[in-house]
Formats: sequence, C-alpha cells, structure tokens
Amino acid sequence: MISSPQHPKLVVAGLLGDGLGKVLITRRRPDQPLPDQWELPGGKMEPGEAPDEALRRELVEELGARVEVGPIWDVLHHRYPDRAVLMLVYACRLMPGQTARCVEVADLAWVTPAELDAAAYDFLPADRPLLERLRREGPPAFCVNGARGTARCI
Repeated sequence: MISSPQHPKLVVAGLLGDGLGKVLITRRRPDQPLPDQWELPGGKMEPGEAPDEALRRELVEELGARVEVGPIWDVLHHRYPDRAVLMLVYACRLMPGQTARCVEVADLAWVTPAELDAAAYDFLPADRPLLERLRREGPPAFCVNGARGTARCI
C-alpha cells in the first residue's frame, strides 16, 4: 500500500527499557530520509506481517538483538508533508544475553526520560509526543503473563 496523507503507512516502534529507568533511542543514518534524527527503534511492516513480528524483525535488523515484545504502550498518527504514518509503540525488553548494537543505525543511547530534551537529541516529529509522555510517566513496566493469568512486572 502506498502511504499518503489520506492512507497512513503502518509502522512499529519499540520502547526498550533497561529495567533501571532508561530507554533505548537510535539515530538515523545519514543516507536515510530525515537523516541524523533520533527515534525509537523500529520500522515498516512487510505485507502479511503481524505488528509484533515486524518489530522483532526490525530490531534484529537495526540492533542485532532479539527482544521480547510486550503490550502496546501508545498509538500515534503523524502527518509529514509527503506522507502520514500510524505508529504502534510496544513496550519491549532485550532477551537474556542480548546486547543492542549499531547494525543499521548511526548511533544508539540508553537515556533517562529527563535526558530526552531537544538540545541533546533532535527527534523525529512523529516521536516527539512520546517524549512528553515518557518525561511525565517514565518508562512503562514490562509485564509478562504468568501461571493462572497472573502478571509479573519489572
């Protein structure tokens, strides 16, 4: 499907927390659209791909790391001059033994919500509302389903 302001492109993003109050952000490569801007890692869905599968694939491609995808944390719509995006943002965490590294991104950083200011990081316009929410609420707890329907959150 071609994206347009009337038909947004569905994209996925991962809000990866370290369990200690920091989240992972990545910087776009100079050869990409909107170069050198910071964002939450993620990307476009392939045809027939479920959103959580797309996010797992994108994070392996971008960060060389496997992640556990949790619940949707936010849904955003943003109109750029030439296209629109509908972004599903999932709470995520790295699988045990995995380390995020720069594979298809220019840089990455683990930062606290308080460090997410415009002076230090030039974020994509679509991601900016997420920064406000992160500063206000902090990173989400990552919950996994346990036995008998109980949830364990970290």
